[in-house]
Amino acid sequence: AAIRRAYDAGINYFDLAAGKAEVFSFFGEALKDVREHALYQIHFGADYTTGDYGWTTDENAIRRSVEWQLKSLSTDYIDYGFIHCLDEESDWNDYKHKGALKALLEMKEQGVVRHLGLSSHTPSMVQTVLKEVPLDMLMFSINPAYDFQMGKHGKGSADERNALYRRCAAEGIGISVMKPFAGGQLLDASLSPFGRALTNYQCMQYVLDRPGVLTVLPGAASMAQLEDILGFLDAADREKDYSVIGSFQPAADSGKCVYCNHCKPCPVGLEVGLINKYYDLAKNGDAMAAEHYKGLQLHAEDCIGCGHCNSRCPFGVDQVSRMQQIKEYFIKQEADR
Repeated sequence: AAIRRAYDAGINYFDLAAGKAEVFSFFGEALKDVREHALYQIHFGADYTTGDYGWTTDENAIRRSVEWQLKSLSTDYIDYGFIHCLDEESDWNDYKHKGALKALLEMKEQGVVRHLGLSSHTPSMVQTVLKEVPLDMLMFSINPAYDFQMGKHGKGSADERNALYRRCAAEGIGISVMKPFAGGQLLDASLSPFGRALTNYQCMQYVLDRPGVLTVLPGAASMAQLEDILGFLDAADREKDYSVIGSFQPAADSGKCVYCNHCKPCPVGLEVGLINKYYDLAKNGDAMAAEHYKGLQLHAEDCIGCGHCNSRCPFGVDQVSRMQQIKEYFIKQEADR
C-alpha cells in the first residue's frame, strides 16, 4: 500500500538495494500495472540468497540474483543497472575480474539493462570508474555533513565532492542521492555533527540543489514516514530553507557557489546562480557558456552591491565581490576578441 501510495503521489524512481528479499515481491505486486512508468535501480552485486541483503562480485551469483529480482518484480527489463557499492580500488578490480562487470555489460547489450549506473561513497573511486565505463547515473551519498567531511561516509574533501557533482552536471550523468539525512543523525541535535538539528525537508532541498542531482532517495519504513516525505511536495519555501547551515559549516568549506539560488530574490532581478554557473563554465573553456551569459537579461555589472545575496548564502559566498570578478572577466574576454 505504501509503494502504491508513493507512485500515485508522483514518485516514480525507486532504488532496490533492499535490506530484505521480500521487498521485491511487494514492488512487483504494487506496480505491475504501471511498470512502464516506474524507474528501477537494480544493483549488480546485491545478493538475496539468504533472504537478507548480501554483497558479491561473483558473476554466477549476480546472474542468479538479477534473474530472481526480475521475476519477483514481474518485469523483463531494468531501467538502471548499477555497478554496486564500490568504495575501494580492490572492489573495482574484483568487480572486473570476477565477471560482475561482464554480466552487467552483457545485459546492457541485450537490452535487458537500459542504462548504466554506479553506487559509491567515494569521489575518487567514481572518477576511476568513469575512465573505463560510460555511466548514465550515479548513486552517491550527499548531505551537509558529508559534504563538510563529517560522518562515516563523508569521504573525499569538499573540493573533490564538488568537482564530482560539477562533472556529472557537465557530462549529463544524473545523481540519485542516498543518505540525505546521514542515517538520521542530521535530524537529531544530540547526534548531528553540527550540534544542531535540520529538518528532513531542509536536507532534501539541500541535496536537490547540488549540481547534477536528479532525485533524492529518503526512504520510508512506514506509511506515516512516507506521508511525511510527501509533504515536501507542498511545503512552503521557508520550510525547505537550509541557509542556517551557513552559520555552522566549517569555514574551510565555505565560499563556493553551487548555484542553489538560495540568494533569491535579487532586488534588481539578477539570476545570481546562472551568472555564477556560466562564469565557472566559461573559465573552464566552455565557449557556449559565454554566449549563454551574454543572453541573460541582466549581467554582473548590473549588481548594485546591496549584499542581500551575501546574507542569504548557505555557503558563505561573497557574491558582491564575485559579481565584480565576473564583470571584469567577461569585459576582458570581449576586449580580447
